[in-house]
Amino acid sequence: MFENFRTFETDFAGRPLVIETGKMAGLANGACLVRYGETVVHVAVTASAKPREGIDFFPLSVDFEEKLYSVGKIPGSFLKREGRPTDKAILASRMIDRPIRPLFPKDMRNDVSVVCTVMSVDHDCSPEIAGMVGVSVALSISDIPWHGPISGVSVGLVDGAYVINPTSAQRAVSRMAVTVASTDERIAMIEAGADIVSDEEMYEGIMAGHEANQKIISFIKGIQAQIGKPKFTYPAVHASDEMQDAVRAYALEDIQAALDTDDKNVRDERLKPVYEKVHEHFAELYPGQEAEIDECLYKTQKYVVRRWLLDYQKRVDGRGMDEMRPLAAEVGLLPRAHGSGLFTRGQTQVLTIATLGPVSDQQMLDGIDEEEFKRYMHQYNFPSYSVGETKPSRGPGRREIGHGALAERAQQPVIPNLEEFPYAYRLVSEVLSSNGSTSQASVCGSTLALMDAGVPIKAPVAGISCGLITEGARWMTMVDIQGLEDFFGDMDFKVAGTKEGITAIQMDLKISGLLPEMVKEALEKTHKARNHIIDEVLLKAIPAPRKELSPYAPKMMSTVIPVEKIREVIGTGGKVIQKICAECGVKMDVEEDGHVFISGLDAENCRRALSIVDTIVNDPEPGAIYKGKVTRLMDFGAFVEIAPGKEGLVHISRLDVKRTEKVTDAVNVGDEVMVKVLEIDDKGRLNLSRRDALIEVEGLVPENEISDAPRRPRRDHGPRRDDRPRREDRPRASNGFYANTNKPRSHSQEGGENGGEE
Repeated sequence: MFENFRTFETDFAGRPLVIETGKMAGLANGACLVRYGETVVHVAVTASAKPREGIDFFPLSVDFEEKLYSVGKIPGSFLKREGRPTDKAILASRMIDRPIRPLFPKDMRNDVSVVCTVMSVDHDCSPEIAGMVGVSVALSISDIPWHGPISGVSVGLVDGAYVINPTSAQRAVSRMAVTVASTDERIAMIEAGADIVSDEEMYEGIMAGHEANQKIISFIKGIQAQIGKPKFTYPAVHASDEMQDAVRAYALEDIQAALDTDDKNVRDERLKPVYEKVHEHFAELYPGQEAEIDECLYKTQKYVVRRWLLDYQKRVDGRGMDEMRPLAAEVGLLPRAHGSGLFTRGQTQVLTIATLGPVSDQQMLDGIDEEEFKRYMHQYNFPSYSVGETKPSRGPGRREIGHGALAERAQQPVIPNLEEFPYAYRLVSEVLSSNGSTSQASVCGSTLALMDAGVPIKAPVAGISCGLITEGARWMTMVDIQGLEDFFGDMDFKVAGTKEGITAIQMDLKISGLLPEMVKEALEKTHKARNHIIDEVLLKAIPAPRKELSPYAPKMMSTVIPVEKIREVIGTGGKVIQKICAECGVKMDVEEDGHVFISGLDAENCRRALSIVDTIVNDPEPGAIYKGKVTRLMDFGAFVEIAPGKEGLVHISRLDVKRTEKVTDAVNVGDEVMVKVLEIDDKGRLNLSRRDALIEVEGLVPENEISDAPRRPRRDHGPRRDDRPRREDRPRASNGFYANTNKPRSHSQEGGENGGEE
């Protein structure tokens, strides 16, 4: 039945990589099943038979679909099925899209769809890497025009050695997580997060990944040679060379004059009459070809910008190649927010707001990864007004999710650990104005907001982008590209890091790939630039994290208790923990490993709750002073609860610094009082003293003298008969009552063992 079924196998970083074709998805243009270890990803690529009309771009869609059955989970939603893609799936889609898109013909307008379905996950074998390899195979063997193949690997740095496709255990201790995609000649994509690694370490890691990719590319070429289909032809959609030459000759000087400004608004206003003039001039010559005329105008602008850069080292705003736009930073703009920072770079402006919360506010992840919770969250919003447009807000798109993830990855290595600063973080970057590099402005704004919030970050982080212009063998890079240079350039190489090293990289290309020397130069230039931003802008706005948190931020305290004591702290049905939260006005979370996190707006209440937990877990010691609540009154004293389930007696003689005739003269039920532990008897009963606590804590002077020997009350049973033994001399039964020795003993064994108290 499956006469075209074929299997291809190779070794990939020490694990078997198996490609199966000819059995599944027979109606797709190309399909394969990738088995990497026990990870299984199905990939199918399809293309429309006809081009889409009325568009001036290549319509490519890439979907990375996570199926929870791949990790043996049932979705937690009401419908019990997968809903919208997770952020991780969207990021994986973008990561696959970026290296394959430049390899399609630029004049093709046929819709192309790429779908990767994750069917089984072995956490030692990345499904994202398996999906990227599978996409390369499916496109290579299909009839869709594409100038591949590519390959992708992940690179880790473990104990000073570079590891290709690290296992789950290796990723946990790796200092970097770098994904590198390559063609057979160039580096096509870089996506990186790192724990403050040097430029040299990052470069060597990238080159290690590039080298490892070559084996898989050769493997894919072998598959293509055996079963690859001939590529179909398509109607090229572009303006004729004659039209292009005519429009360029007519409008070149006007476009040069319009582009020569550092103000985006001025540039746009200057271009409007140029467009109108060109369309009016060529309307009769090229009737019904308005789209082609617009294309010619676009290419003329691109020609001008690239010629200025390559031939004259001239940028549209007059800067030098390695000169940044004017920079500004400000903190504390929002009085009720926990922290805020405004970062401005030319006409790009981003306001980032930091919110601190209890650890329980961390995000729960319902995906296929091993990670179940995320304590640090960064979200990025790009409203239409930031580019002077009018569009309704429809929630975050893939671009917004990608930029937020990049800023999150950049700051993650400098966030203090849980023990040092037990908070959950949510940072939101609001793009107020955009003229390029908003993602890196978000990184800078995040540093400002975190420091303004009083988060003791390990070091400030800055982000900067590097651009590229190529023409044949000629190429040049420039720092801090604005929107026009990004639009008409060949690269957006974003690097974030501290002064010591890199924390994140994202590289977008419009060409097939980079040479190693291009990567090295981009790393060097961005390092110098981010050091300038940190020293001259960020640290001048706020030299160090604030010592005090915002009064509107929750105060967090934490401790670690023995696991066997967790039940006592929570109590039956949660009664103990609920009582602590209600009495102290705090929120408390107890983790399975014994970590206890207490949060509240009042630090004193948090400390009180922490003291209560400590009292529950650790037996009180003589001499310790506690704040407790009066629960019961007796003629001989008052019972005070110093912690849920831990109650002691304050004898009437120790209720005050003066003689007390009646208990109610000193305390009443519900009063909160300070007490000192005098004694813990052999039965675990607490003898407490309010008098001693008042003397030690408040410095009161006693007005009478009492015996220092702690006493337990003795019930008054009236006058004793001489023949009646004293209470303490009588035998005590197993139930705790004293036996009545004045009654005749029963012959029954039960009666003899269970006498009652008179």
